Amino acid sequence: MAEILATKRSLPRYEMPNAFEAIRAEALFASTLQPSRSPSPDQVRRAVATTLRRPGIRGCAAQMAREFGDHPDTAVARMSWALATIKTVFPAPPTTPTANVRPLAFAS
Repeated sequence: MAEILATKRSLPRYEMPNAFEAIRAEALFASTLQPSRSPSPDQVRRAVATTLRRPGIRGCAAQMAREFGDHPDTAVARMSWALATIKTVFPAPPTTPTANVRPLAFAS
């Protein structure tokens, strides 16, 4: 049992994307940019903005869902690239603990 717990603790930690990262990744996924072209950060930002303006958030999500249904093998690789690229181009602001913030109390 201790070996299992030790193994689980040693696995790399994966952080779920926040809402902004997820929406931007969906937009990048739905854009015409290709990972093989190694787009610059400016190209990524423009593609995300353009894609979000044209089909919108729902349109990007619909296109992504369609691709996952039609081509799941390539869609997984594209979404992995999109998420990694978004996290690089739009780094999350550092989180700093706020002073004088008390944890919420839950009623039992």
